[in-house]
Amino acid sequence: MPDIIQLLSDHIANQIAAGEVIQRPASAVKELLENAIDAGAAEIQLVIRDAGKELIQVIDNGKGMSPTDARMSFERHATSKIRNIDDLFKIRTMGFRGEALASIAAVTQVELKTRQHDSEIGTRILIEGTEVKLQEACATAPGTNICIKNLFFNVPARRHFLKSTATEFRHILDEFTRVALAYPNIGFKLNNNGVEHFNLAAGNLKQRVVGLLGNTYEKKLVPVEEDADVLKIQGFIGKPEAATRTRGMQFFFINNRFIRNGYLHHAVTTAYEGLIEKESFPFYVLFLEIDPARVDVNVHPTKQEVKFEDDRMMYAYLNAAVKHALARYNIAPSLDFSLSAEIQHTQAVQQPFTDSRREETEKGYLYNVFTDRNQAHVVERKDSLKAWKSLYEIAQTPLPESAHTEIQSHTIPSQGSIYSDSSTTTDDCNNILLVHGDMLVTTVKSGLMLIHIRRAQERIWYERLLQEWNSQEAPSQRVLFPSSYELPPQDAVLLTEVLPDLARIGFDIAPFGQHTFVVQGLPSGMPSGEEKNVMEEVIEHLKHEAPDAVEKRTEVLLAHMARRLSRNKHAIMQPEGQQALIDELFACGQPEYTPGGKKVFVMIKKDMLEGMLG
Repeated sequence: MPDIIQLLSDHIANQIAAGEVIQRPASAVKELLENAIDAGAAEIQLVIRDAGKELIQVIDNGKGMSPTDARMSFERHATSKIRNIDDLFKIRTMGFRGEALASIAAVTQVELKTRQHDSEIGTRILIEGTEVKLQEACATAPGTNICIKNLFFNVPARRHFLKSTATEFRHILDEFTRVALAYPNIGFKLNNNGVEHFNLAAGNLKQRVVGLLGNTYEKKLVPVEEDADVLKIQGFIGKPEAATRTRGMQFFFINNRFIRNGYLHHAVTTAYEGLIEKESFPFYVLFLEIDPARVDVNVHPTKQEVKFEDDRMMYAYLNAAVKHALARYNIAPSLDFSLSAEIQHTQAVQQPFTDSRREETEKGYLYNVFTDRNQAHVVERKDSLKAWKSLYEIAQTPLPESAHTEIQSHTIPSQGSIYSDSSTTTDDCNNILLVHGDMLVTTVKSGLMLIHIRRAQERIWYERLLQEWNSQEAPSQRVLFPSSYELPPQDAVLLTEVLPDLARIGFDIAPFGQHTFVVQGLPSGMPSGEEKNVMEEVIEHLKHEAPDAVEKRTEVLLAHMARRLSRNKHAIMQPEGQQALIDELFACGQPEYTPGGKKVFVMIKKDMLEGMLG
């Protein structure tokens, strides 16, 4: 049998490595920006065309490279950061594995110009698919200017799987934002298709946060600064009103390197418990400084996932630091053991404690347990039921006549069939019972029907909106005072992409500046102020949308709208409104489930009820 194992060529090996390192244009942007930072640049300019598919250019004023270093930088595993294995555990620079430029050159056409500050002439190199086409001396400014053209030109299958221009540009904005946040002392510029998006001067972290993410954060930032022996934490967290329903405004940096870590994110969100809604995400930009030997940053090709030597210690420090910052700026509620004026003026506090009341209390079971020495923690099992029942004895006072009437009016008749299993009638509204303000119970021929009110409204609104969408006659109501919203750059790109779809369901939203939008009209029936929640939910969905979900985007938009419009409880407080809700529900094409697939109603058969009663 002939030998079948052979070594891959350098060309194929580089393309395989590129598959791990360069997944999309944003991956190349990240690597090139980090190289510029490691070169000691004070000014970095990023130029993009066609979301990086046509051109990615990074210009820096760093220390530049010699002709030999310029050529060696494109070899695999060529690095200036590692000399021995111990250096891997003391990494403080960004790139260090020596795969970035080699991987980029394997799938693009690269032009590099570089010059050291003490040299009079620089070096120009042209590479296509790992093949060096040209190396010559040239005149260029000090630093490095690298151009990447036609990404994946020699791997058409990879290029085919790139997403839309808006999606790819949003990923580039994500990487640019993370790098620029980590280094506020460096000036950054971003130019996309000839339009300057950012011109960030060197400054402090707060100026960089506001410059990158918008002026809305300027008055919503709370500084965090804790310095312990093993961990230093500094940065900013947002006030509770800065929390949004969209992810993406959460930034962790370990030794100035952006990371993702759900465990640390949980430490921050638990510190906000009780201050923000459950479905909201707090804003934070937090920098954690730790001994590099205590963290492994080389567990993932993109180096965005790390392993800590002691996860629990990191969690505890971070959670305490965020709580301390919230309390220090009077955001988290503090315990007040003094009675408020409202409590002190109540009748129960002001009434004297009479002797008769004292004797009655001292005869009680709980008083004896808690006053006997060393018995406060003991609750006896024998006769304990009788003792506790005495605390909740119902006074033998006859109910007033009005109460009897009210109970009788809400009694569900056993055989009053106002509904069959397939159709509804509107003859009598007295057979409907409102339960806890959230559900309706009504009789049917085979037993009882339990209807979830909000889910029923959601199904009704969804089918109503779908009908308006198909007829292209969605009514829009003009708002008296238009409201404007400034979004982070990444979210602004996504919202711009779906503005035509939002207009078709009744929204009148127009761009008003670079990342600002003004709302001039709302869908009919939507309360004012709900538009922000709808926009945030739509953006959050688009961020995590599957590649093949564009066709289903209409259903998602309508489902978000229906969920927001289905929170009107006042409409079902009267029996007429309850009956109208049931009639509208069973006029729907699919009354049994919400657009999200949750049950709207359940049937409880009569024989099941009889079985419950034995």
